[in-house]
Amino acid sequence: MSPRPQPGHEFVLTLSCPDRAGLVHAVTGFLVRHSGNILESQQFDDRLQDRFFMRVHFEVPDPGTQLETLRYGFAAVAEEYRITWQIRDVLTPTRTLIMVSKFGHCLNDLLFRRRTGALNIEIPAIVSNHRDFEPLAETYGIPFHHIPVTAQTKAAAEARLLELVDELDIDLIVLARYMQVLSDDLCKRLDGRTINIHHSFLPSFKGARPYVQAHERGVKLVGATAHYVTPDLDEGQIIEQDVVRVDHSLGPEALVTVGRDVEAQVLAHAVKWHSESRVMLNGSSTVVFR
Repeated sequence: MSPRPQPGHEFVLTLSCPDRAGLVHAVTGFLVRHSGNILESQQFDDRLQDRFFMRVHFEVPDPGTQLETLRYGFAAVAEEYRITWQIRDVLTPTRTLIMVSKFGHCLNDLLFRRRTGALNIEIPAIVSNHRDFEPLAETYGIPFHHIPVTAQTKAAAEARLLELVDELDIDLIVLARYMQVLSDDLCKRLDGRTINIHHSFLPSFKGARPYVQAHERGVKLVGATAHYVTPDLDEGQIIEQDVVRVDHSLGPEALVTVGRDVEAQVLAHAVKWHSESRVMLNGSSTVVFR
């Protein structure tokens, strides 16, 4: 088993920029100047978009090295190469707000993974338009915020959500089967930090009973998609997908069970990779360094 990272010793640098010669040399030169030792390095050159992506996990032996010192040191490199970048401490958990409605399988899965240490996230709040999972939130000691949503209260509900995001210094919002469409303005405000999960039947089987429709049509694959939220409904940049083969022997309820399992696993992967700075936006797509 690999040793656990030490606080203040390990960092992740992620970057994207127009492709040009000398990029890797510039990054490694920065690390050498700060006594950085590379633990893992991944890169991707998108030749179609002429754009370069890189993720570097490195350690600095000096416990006195500050994150802000590293950020200040890399700023000059970033300016020269027109780099969009981020440096974060590996151990700093991603502050995550989870939203849910009346289906709790994804919420329950994320809470369990967080408790067991499988996800390096902190959950300061759970938000729901129903009270069904308030007892579950209490079990985990997480504040539960009931924010009802109707056509008349939607604007006020979204304003309250944004207040929570700001008050709690939220890094990531996860729609764990939150069955409300976010307004275009809210999607833009939370761009690149809101993840949604949905079944794989869209756009073929819409509405409240997609698994019944799928059973009637004799589907052979059940799956799920996790993606970032954008104003284009369910068309945000895809982070993760998976499918399970099924057959005629499974009724609608069995299909629902299979579907929920896939949804929970796909969403957990997406949250994990985002929280570890493994997902980078690339226009309408993503680069995922697994």
